[in-house]
Amino acid sequence: MASELTKAKSEFFGEVRAQGKILGGLVGFMWVVHLVNALVFQGHLVALGVHPRTLLGLLGILFAPFLHGSFAHLVSNTMPMLVLGAFVMMRRKRDLAIVSALAALVGGLGTWLIAPAATVHVGASILVFGYLGYLLARGVVERKLGSILGSLVVFFLYGGALFGVLPGQEGISWQGHLFGFLGGALAAKLLAKREPDEAKKVRVASADPRTPRRARLADARETTAVDDDDEELEKLKRRVGR
Repeated sequence: MASELTKAKSEFFGEVRAQGKILGGLVGFMWVVHLVNALVFQGHLVALGVHPRTLLGLLGILFAPFLHGSFAHLVSNTMPMLVLGAFVMMRRKRDLAIVSALAALVGGLGTWLIAPAATVHVGASILVFGYLGYLLARGVVERKLGSILGSLVVFFLYGGALFGVLPGQEGISWQGHLFGFLGGALAAKLLAKREPDEAKKVRVASADPRTPRRARLADARETTAVDDDDEELEKLKRRVGR
């Protein structure tokens, strides 16, 4: 018993360390990019962000989540990235990559389509809102107690951030927030762990009290008959073997 407990504890802390390395590496990369941008390129790398409705601006979908306009911008995204990213990985580590990719893609394309011309959009907030959208939508699409409780906890911690998807805030890319959020919600739909339909039908049918008693008895007799036939076949095989 003690060895099993020790093994479980070791696996738990091993998983926590693995998740920490992934999130730490992602956020650390953003800090390195910003330091290089600030110290070497004097901030000009921001031009690689999303430029709405320009062909070159499409490349910004790849670069924008890793670029920030200032240290304050990067700092404001760092803690939500770590906290929400950890929540995203609680089930599977690979979920972080899938949610990040969909949030960046949907968020970047949406921003490119509807944001004002002659603007540039950068920042990891597109991922932060993607994680938020995924975690809030997961309880809705899965409809399981654990997922619903998780969504409620995240809403309690970061529900106020949802105002960031509304227009009207000067200097804030609400388009990136909104479409990043929708990308995360889409990821929740795609990654939802739902009971297979066929298995659900079988379980409901067998447990449904409205199923006619005669039909249930017929199923039972059919199963018994099959079992009896199998038993007779085994007896015949034993006789032949003698």
